[in-house]
Amino acid sequence: MTITRQAAPAAPVATAKLGGPSDRKWAAIFVSPAVLIMTAFMLVPILLTLWISLHEWSMLTPIGDMTWRGLGNYADLIGDPAFRGSMRNTIVYVLLVVALTVPLAVLLGLLLYFPRVGGKGAVRTALFATYVIPTVAIAMVWGALYAPTYGPFDQILGWFGISGVGWLSSPSTALISLVIFHVWQMVGYYTVLVVAGLTQIPGDLYEVARVDGAGFWRQTVSITLPMLGRTMTFIVLVAVVNAVQVFDPIYILTQGGPAGSTDIVSFSIQRAAFQYGLAGQASAMAFSLFIVMIAVVAAIMAAMRRRR
Repeated sequence: MTITRQAAPAAPVATAKLGGPSDRKWAAIFVSPAVLIMTAFMLVPILLTLWISLHEWSMLTPIGDMTWRGLGNYADLIGDPAFRGSMRNTIVYVLLVVALTVPLAVLLGLLLYFPRVGGKGAVRTALFATYVIPTVAIAMVWGALYAPTYGPFDQILGWFGISGVGWLSSPSTALISLVIFHVWQMVGYYTVLVVAGLTQIPGDLYEVARVDGAGFWRQTVSITLPMLGRTMTFIVLVAVVNAVQVFDPIYILTQGGPAGSTDIVSFSIQRAAFQYGLAGQASAMAFSLFIVMIAVVAAIMAAMRRRR
């Protein structure tokens, strides 16, 4: 007699539903510390800057001595030719930095990622080192490079019979000289970002393209650059923000001169607040720059979204 045993029915597997009220509650609890920190260190200073910009206040007096001006500080900025000049210099500086840095970073990233040659890691480290070194130290070195007569740049030009350019002493070349300094300092950081973006592109796409007979340039135009869209958007945004916030090289090398040719908004804010004690006017300039930055970032994001 054969006894057959039936297998016991399997126990039901409990399935947890994600996204319920309990999960949302715990998510809010875990996120709340970060939100509080961001509120304390970002939102509060922005609102305080807006509040001060609506008052007349000298930083040499207590904050309780502020007097209400409303939009008077903003009206003064509109009619101030010095502020309009600093805003114009800022726009030119940012456009030149982005136009030079981003394409150069993409080119260097492609050269450091695709060719199968040795020493690429050392080159990446050398490029990134320019970003790690403190800006003050680099600015002092570049001040010596730009020095008239005895500076290396003028000496090299002298070998070809070209007289000194006056890199930082001429209104026509001072801003361009600072742009060159900025590009040299930041291009390594953006190159590393480009290389990181290239590592996220599936290699199968290049294999299929090679089978179809596509060469390097065709692969770059049809695969690499479109797939780098998000990385490029991030690089452009970071480049714009870094260019707008530039301060150290201007403070060390030119002090906004000569003839106001390198006087950009960030330097004007520092000078108005800490040299002249005009906190209300400085806050109005800072908040105006903040609004312009939001508009620029929104425009860049919209343009990139339409391209996709």
